[in-house]
Amino acid sequence: MKLEQQQEKLPEIKFYGGAFGALLPFFIFVTGVIIIALSGAPDEKGFWPVLILALALGLVLCKNRAAFSEVVISGMSQKIVMIMITAWILASIIGILMTLTGFVEALIWLSDLLHLSGPGFVIATFLICCIVSLSTGSSFATILICSPLLYPTGGVLGAPLPVLAGAIIGGATFGDFIAPISDTTIASALSQDAQIGTVIKSRLKYLLPAALLAIIGYLAVSFAMGSPEPVSTTAVLGDPKGLPMLLIPAYIIYLFLRGKHLLHGLLFGLLFGTLLGLVTGLLPVSEIISLDLENFTARSFIIDGINRAIGLSIFTILLMGLVATLKASGLMKLVVDFAATRTQTEKHAEGWIAGVMSIAVLLTTHSIVAILMVTDFTKKTGERLGVSKVRRANLLSLIACIFPFVLPYFIPVILMANMTMTGQEYGIAQVSPLEVGLYNFMSWGLLLVALGTLVFGLGKTKMITKENGKEKGTPRRSI
Repeated sequence: MKLEQQQEKLPEIKFYGGAFGALLPFFIFVTGVIIIALSGAPDEKGFWPVLILALALGLVLCKNRAAFSEVVISGMSQKIVMIMITAWILASIIGILMTLTGFVEALIWLSDLLHLSGPGFVIATFLICCIVSLSTGSSFATILICSPLLYPTGGVLGAPLPVLAGAIIGGATFGDFIAPISDTTIASALSQDAQIGTVIKSRLKYLLPAALLAIIGYLAVSFAMGSPEPVSTTAVLGDPKGLPMLLIPAYIIYLFLRGKHLLHGLLFGLLFGTLLGLVTGLLPVSEIISLDLENFTARSFIIDGINRAIGLSIFTILLMGLVATLKASGLMKLVVDFAATRTQTEKHAEGWIAGVMSIAVLLTTHSIVAILMVTDFTKKTGERLGVSKVRRANLLSLIACIFPFVLPYFIPVILMANMTMTGQEYGIAQVSPLEVGLYNFMSWGLLLVALGTLVFGLGKTKMITKENGKEKGTPRRSI
């Protein structure tokens, strides 16, 4: 997905109770989501009533209810929302197609051939997802492409399910932080007038230790948790006939690398996969469309895929409406103004940049929106107190790749929990959003990096500049 060049101008709305009134609906939503997540329920449809309640409460507390209504509808109808929903629908259909054509069984066969155990498959899953996310630059695309293939396979092979789900979203986080075509990388660098190449190079010495910590965590917890109840012997043996379907994700990744639109890549991938399934005989024609005239219904793997995406799609629409009301309330402007008056030193500046970005992410639930909201504050504060462009960009990206990938009410975590439904056909249980975030050791590793950066000043380097034709050393910090 491409970075939105401009944010839609929303009318300002006021709430009874001021900031408390603006925040109360969101607190109701977050509390409800956490309670549901703690209960172990992975189905995001359970969040719908909570979101409706939060929106209704916001309408009651808003002084101008007509403006509130317009803001909610405007937030729901953003272009980015429609892009995400379309992508999830197409990716869900592709996931159903891959299951029907025996690709999961083929992966099981291949994993058995390579003697991959449960913990071994978890590490392989993490590395594969790192490569895919680095190639596509999209955490969403990585989760959508890899989950229907790797989650059922790992479940059948005895991988601990929460750790397996955490490895998938952890690999997605990897590319989101460092891929040159990642929205997060582009937004954080360009918002601070930093060169993308320089920013990417500066992140390696922090990303690689975090990834190493993640691998250690996945191995240790996988062995400690042991394997879930085994599935049938037939499923474990697998069948190589579905291996040609590997061409589908390979083709989609190729299109993404060529810079094609998300819709282009997924829709062409679906068309290619359907034709490939028909030519190889792996996809019966009846699975494309069949009619039950007696019951007035139609059956299709396309219908099944759309049904799987409905829960997440409705959740996203309602959530973006709620987030828009926070943006229109002017609450973030108050936070930024407050921070600006209390920033006096370089260390203070770094702490406030990270803090304000954290608040923006937690309130908007969208990393790119959050980066755009704090751009001016981050740039002006950093320039005034000597925080380098690269360091500012990396502070923004660090925060953007932590909270959205570990907290149970953020879309990447909800999406990953939703995609664990792909194991149902093999008797593999789903994973709750709370567990998904808990076992994303990549983001927890980045959190340690962020803390080390702020508390201990990690990343202090000596940048060389030229003055009057001579090299001059200037101590600067960059992540």
